[in-house]
Amino acid sequence: MTPEAIRLVSNLRREFYSLFSTEMNVPIKISSSSYNSSSSIASWVDEKERLNYINIYAYKAPDALLNQRPFILRIAINKGAGNITIPRQAQICRGLNKGWQFELTVLPEEILDFLPWLVGLVKAKAKGASSFAEVPPYPVNLDTSNVIFSTAAWSQEAGRIAALQYQD
Repeated sequence: MTPEAIRLVSNLRREFYSLFSTEMNVPIKISSSSYNSSSSIASWVDEKERLNYINIYAYKAPDALLNQRPFILRIAINKGAGNITIPRQAQICRGLNKGWQFELTVLPEEILDFLPWLVGLVKAKAKGASSFAEVPPYPVNLDTSNVIFSTAAWSQEAGRIAALQYQD
């Protein structure tokens, strides 16, 4: 990644995690992930005492060789952070939440707008909801017709830009 892309991802990640913590209204621990020291993850323990985590990373980004590559981010919930350690202090935890994973792929300018929608989705999943009716801030493509049962979504614009790269 270019230095500018690295800075942007780092700044967006920091802002997103801070806002996520506020919106979720639970203690959030920020730590480095095991597979990439420049990446950090945010983790929290839900009402069922399961550890959940969210990781924001560059799915595609410009670099020194391909400076015209699209810049696309991925928000992974309970997925893709490698071996995450279970917190030992001040949190009761019965292990990782292996019952739900979700990935949202977005453009950098979309990520903060998706925050309230993702918080609503996380809270709905934690309550065991069978549906989730909140409308995302941008149109999305899901891997199922019901977001509550989906494991992946792309903003339509991120999908369009990613597809354009392969048409050239």
